[in-house]
Amino acid sequence: MKLALNLYLIIFVLFIFVDKSFSLTDYQIKKICKNEKRKSTCIKILEEKRSNLQKGHLIEIPVLLYKR
Repeated sequence: MKLALNLYLIIFVLFIFVDKSFSLTDYQIKKICKNEKRKSTCIKILEEKRSNLQKGHLIEIPVLLYKR
């Protein structure tokens, strides 16, 4: 019974979140590019990636390390 419930929950979650993707807002893009040497290039690249994400194309997402 527990296995069936877990399987049902996994399938349910997969079907709900399949087509949802959240792109960055303009404010978030500017905040990320704030410390870059070339702000305009960084902003242009992230806006292009956001556009591709909204169109449904796959994009590469870099992992930024958290600094304490």
